[in-house]
Amino acid sequence: MTERMESVEQAVDAVIEKTAGKIRLAMPLGLGKPNRFVNALYRRVEQDASLSLDIFTALSLGRPSAGSDLEKRFLEPFADRVFGDYEELAYLKPAKKSALPANIRVFEFFFQPGSMLGSASAQQHYISSNYTHVARDLNARRINVVAQLLAHRNVEGNDEYSFACNPEVTLDLMPLLLARREAGETILSVGQVHKDLPFMENDARVADWLPHMDMVVDDPDAHTRLFSTPNMPVNVQDHFVGLHASTLVRDGGTLQIGIGALGDALVHHLRLRDQDNERYLRPLAEWGLPDSQQEMIDREGGTGVFAEGLYGCSEMVTHGLLQLVQDGIIRRPVYDWEPLQQLEMHEPNQPGLALLDVLREQSAISRRLDRSQIRTLKRFGIFRDGVRKQGDMLELPNGVQVANDLDDRATREALKAVLGDRLSGGIVMHGGFFLGPAAFYERLRNLTDEQRAAINMTRISYVNHLYGDEALKRLQRQDARFVNTAFTVTLLGAGVADQIDDGRVLSGVGGQYNFVSQAHELAGARSILMVRAWRERASEAMSNVVFGYGHNTIPRHLRDVVVTEYGVADLRGKSDEEVIMAMLNVSDSRFQISLMEEAQAVGKLRKDYQIPEAHRRNNPEHLHEIAERCGAKSFPLFPLGSDFTDTEQRLLKALTWLKEKVGHKEFLKLGRQALFHEGSESDFAAELDRMGLKEPAGVKEHLYQRLLLTALEAAS
Repeated sequence: MTERMESVEQAVDAVIEKTAGKIRLAMPLGLGKPNRFVNALYRRVEQDASLSLDIFTALSLGRPSAGSDLEKRFLEPFADRVFGDYEELAYLKPAKKSALPANIRVFEFFFQPGSMLGSASAQQHYISSNYTHVARDLNARRINVVAQLLAHRNVEGNDEYSFACNPEVTLDLMPLLLARREAGETILSVGQVHKDLPFMENDARVADWLPHMDMVVDDPDAHTRLFSTPNMPVNVQDHFVGLHASTLVRDGGTLQIGIGALGDALVHHLRLRDQDNERYLRPLAEWGLPDSQQEMIDREGGTGVFAEGLYGCSEMVTHGLLQLVQDGIIRRPVYDWEPLQQLEMHEPNQPGLALLDVLREQSAISRRLDRSQIRTLKRFGIFRDGVRKQGDMLELPNGVQVANDLDDRATREALKAVLGDRLSGGIVMHGGFFLGPAAFYERLRNLTDEQRAAINMTRISYVNHLYGDEALKRLQRQDARFVNTAFTVTLLGAGVADQIDDGRVLSGVGGQYNFVSQAHELAGARSILMVRAWRERASEAMSNVVFGYGHNTIPRHLRDVVVTEYGVADLRGKSDEEVIMAMLNVSDSRFQISLMEEAQAVGKLRKDYQIPEAHRRNNPEHLHEIAERCGAKSFPLFPLGSDFTDTEQRLLKALTWLKEKVGHKEFLKLGRQALFHEGSESDFAAELDRMGLKEPAGVKEHLYQRLLLTALEAAS
């Protein structure tokens, strides 16, 4: 029986008592953590050395922290506004400092990117696991408590619950835990209700699992602000990566993307492609696509509007994907009945006698319908509600009875009155978890019933795996484009996305490998890795395309498509030399010669090879010229909206410029120059006021003011 509680402390008492104080707690990744419960549990264990707590989770989210005083001046007021009373995870700061109590350990399989590079404890306790294997691996660690945030609603006096943002691992893990419980082990399940969490339907509904949940806690003090991830700026470099990737998405196909500025850029250009095609095509024409890239677009993708629409299948449902759903770009429904999905493909079938006949030809239904077949036909809208089997007869909603025989002429005529108007039960988006800005959660809460029903948050093994329901997935995931990001790629086509070369983990593998390998197994699918060709730090440009790297997330034998701001490299089935040539073509021209010479020195590229003339203009200046000619509507800084005010957006650009241009050694040099800078305070009064530097007090604040003015002018 599920026990309802009004205090997390009650739940903590029960967990400690029933586990004898030896707690191995699993929580979902990201938003789905029950922060109030886990913090109460953490404090209790922290204060009692006889207890022990191992936490297994991923993506523990914390408010952003600032480094310099200038960053603090910008970030703290913004964070207070956006995060409000969000309850921080009590274990997060000690974990970052490797200062957890001796009786508490935290194991994660995915970090908030870059947040744990300096934590020896976090690095030592990182678990490298494909997303689809997490439930298996958690069970192998003998998890005895699973806890999660739940959405709640009351319908006609009945309480209903949803796993909402995070059914992905829970739905795979629960059967494993229940099997252990039935074998006699103590396994506890705790749900913490949050009133603002969007309620999601379909597989995310807790109805089937509620009898197995031991505690549902609705603590009145636990309804603090949900964690959100504000949209970050999309610069010109990011836009061109997204623009090139958008040309590879085929109408009528399947789309998966990840979070971040590159994903936002891709979404923006897909929207332009559909809603303002002339504007969309202009930068492509200005760039001048090479013949090989145009041939690939014609063969694999497209640049026209989405006449058929897309189906979304992504481990993470982002604000950008939801925007594509609401724009009607993601609208191709899929059905979890293989015979119907086989018929759907590109030509949607409407309910009718002809559809019944085709289903019979597939042996999906029989001449004389059984009760299970009738339920299925009603579920998908082929029959209206009210059709029932009564002995050898079919009873129709109007009380008429006809022979249960689809070959009977009178039956066929009578069935015309009970056929549905359109198919139902179609899903346009399958997802594992969601996370995004506050406006994204608001849009999810405001979905119509029909829109909500078309989104199925489900188990990660369904979304990320091809195996299990494989025949159905192959039908649904036609022309799939799995679009992910990397921070480095090698000339031989390997991708690096989770770990730097000294072994420290930046983020995690997550589901990237799952989608890449899936792309090689599905007919018509492609894996697309988006990467910026170069980065800048302390005024020094560095190539993100390298000859070799000490670690690979995606091995080169799974290389497929790499997209940079300079174009598309098709690597599938190519020889090493051909791959190197393709990667050089999408590298930044400042590094092409040195990269080419590295490949030639080890015999991977013929000595007389030269970079084609068409690819020698790969430089930021060329991109910015095109962007300026095409205008801000083609390349907006925040294409999907922003939590930043206009003043903060200008400040963000300036502070980003300052961080990129200035290293520690050069900071004082720039500071001396800034002291004598002639920038006008009146031109940037709002920005200085926002940073508390309108009337600087003392030498330090005066220096900050002049540095900021220098950066504002440079970035404007």
